[in-house]
Amino acid sequence: MIRTVATKPYLDQKPGTSGLRKKVPVFQQEHYAENFIQSIFDALEGFEGETLVIGGDGRFYNREVIQKAIAMAAANGFGKVMVGQGGILSTPAASNIIRKYKTFGGIILSASHNPGGPHEDFGIKYNAGNGGPAPEKITDAIFEKTKTISSFKIADIGAIDIDKIGSVKAGGMTVEVIDPVSDYAELMENLFDFDAIRANFKYGFRMRFDAMHAVTGPYAKEILERRLGAPSGTCRNFKPLPDFGGHHPDPNLVHAKHLYDEMMGADAPDFGAASDGDGDRNLIIGRGIFVTPSDSVAMLAANAHLAPGYKDGLKGIARSMPTSGAADRVAEKLGIGIYETPTGWKFFGNLLDAGMATICGEESAGTGSNHVREKDGLWAVLLWLNILAVRGESAKQIVTEHWATYGRNYYSRHDYEEVDTDRANRLVDELRAKLASLPGTSVRGLKIATADDFAYHDPVDGSVSKNQGIRILFEGGSRVVFRLSGTGTSGATLRVYIERYEPDQARHDLDTQEALADLIAAADDIAGIKSHTGRDKPSVIT
Repeated sequence: MIRTVATKPYLDQKPGTSGLRKKVPVFQQEHYAENFIQSIFDALEGFEGETLVIGGDGRFYNREVIQKAIAMAAANGFGKVMVGQGGILSTPAASNIIRKYKTFGGIILSASHNPGGPHEDFGIKYNAGNGGPAPEKITDAIFEKTKTISSFKIADIGAIDIDKIGSVKAGGMTVEVIDPVSDYAELMENLFDFDAIRANFKYGFRMRFDAMHAVTGPYAKEILERRLGAPSGTCRNFKPLPDFGGHHPDPNLVHAKHLYDEMMGADAPDFGAASDGDGDRNLIIGRGIFVTPSDSVAMLAANAHLAPGYKDGLKGIARSMPTSGAADRVAEKLGIGIYETPTGWKFFGNLLDAGMATICGEESAGTGSNHVREKDGLWAVLLWLNILAVRGESAKQIVTEHWATYGRNYYSRHDYEEVDTDRANRLVDELRAKLASLPGTSVRGLKIATADDFAYHDPVDGSVSKNQGIRILFEGGSRVVFRLSGTGTSGATLRVYIERYEPDQARHDLDTQEALADLIAAADDIAGIKSHTGRDKPSVIT
C-alpha cells in the first residue's frame, strides 16, 4: 500500500517567518506539496508510531493537501493522525491540540492573513511538540532537504472522509477526525471569567465580531453566542469560505473598514473585534476608539490579573522588536522582565517554555500567552471582554486611563506591498551600508542617537539571529524601523514602523499621522523610500 514516488527538487521552498507560502498554482505543480511535506518528515526524527495533528483555515486547496498529508504520514510511519472536522483547525486551536494530547507535532495549512482562492495564497508550516512554530534549526533543516529530495512516500489509502467525526484505520494508521472547536472552547473557559462576561451580555452589553469568512467563525459562534449568551447576530461572516468571500482576511483598518465605520457611528456597539484567516490575529475597536495592536498588548498585560487564568500575575512580557515600547513601561511598573525579539512567533517559544514570559505580542495584531505556543486572536478578544466586564468601564475609558498612567506611544506602520524584490533589497543594502555614519547627524530637526541592524541573542538557548530589522533611534525616544517582510507570496513588502513616545497627557488626542509627520518624512530622507520603490505613498497604513 506504500509507494515510493520519484521526484525532483523545487529550489524555491525556503520557509519564511511562518512556513512556506506561495500562490495556489505553485502548490498545484506536480509533487510540489508532496516534496515539502516529505522534507518535513525527512528533517524530523523519532516519530515512528507517534501522533501528528493536521488542519487548516479552510482556504482553497486545503482539503486536497490534507488528503496528501494523511497518506504521506501513514507511509512515513506515524501511528495516528488527528484532523479537524472539514479540515478546519485554527492555528491556536492546533497548538492547543498538540499540547493537550502530547502529540509529536502538527502540520498547519494556512497562509494566515493572506487572500485565498484558486489564484491566491496557500501555505504549509510545521509546528513542533511544544505546539509552537518550528524553530529556525528545524526550518533550515527542512529547506536543506527540499534541495536534495529525490523521492517521497505515500500510502494508497483513498480519500478519508474528514467531514465525519470519528476514527478509521487507514494504511496501518489511525485517522481521528475531531471537533475542531470543543477543546479550544474548554481551554478558554478555564482561563476567563465566563460568568462575568455572560452577565455583561445579559445586561445589554453589545458587541460585533467579524470572522471575515475565515477560520474563527465556528469558534466565535460557539463561544460568544452559545456559551456566553451574546445575542444571535453578534458574530458576522462566521462561515469559513475557500476564498474568504472574496475579501482579504486581514483584520486591519483597510480590510475591516466596515467594522471601523460601524464602531465610529452614532449607534455603535460597545465593542468590536475581528480575526484573520487562520485565527491568530485580532483587531480591537472600542466605541469611538481604535486600539492599536501595540497598545493592546500593553493594556492586556496591565489588566490580565482580572482574568482567573492570570490572577497570580505575569512572569514577563515579550514583544517583537518593531512593536512599540508601550509594554515596556507596564513591565517596569509590574517589576517583571521585558524581552525584545525578532518578528516571528517562534522566537517567543523559548521564553514561554522557560517560564520567563506569560504574555507576548506583535504590532502586526498578534497577541497571545503561555496557554498555547501561537498567537491567538480570539483569546485576545476574550481577555478584553473579561477586563471590560470586571472593570465595568468602556474600552475608551480603559485606553485613556492607561495613557494617563503610562504615557502614549504614537505608533504607525507603513507597508509598501509587492515592491520589486531587487529594488527593495537595494534599499535595505544601501541603508545598512550607511548605518555607522548616521549617529550624531540630524534629519528634519531630529538628532539620531543610534542606528543598527537588530540582532537577537536568545537568553534561553544562546542562539543568535542577525539582520532582523534596521533601527534608527532618535534622541528623546522616537524611532523608525525598516524591515522586509517574510509573509508575502509575490514581490517584497517593505514595512516601515514609526514611533514617538508622548508623556504629556494634554497631547494624547493628536491625530497619529500628524503626530508622526516629521518622523515619516525623516524615514523617507534616510532610506530613499520613494526613489527606491517608485511609490508616493504606502499601500497600507495601520
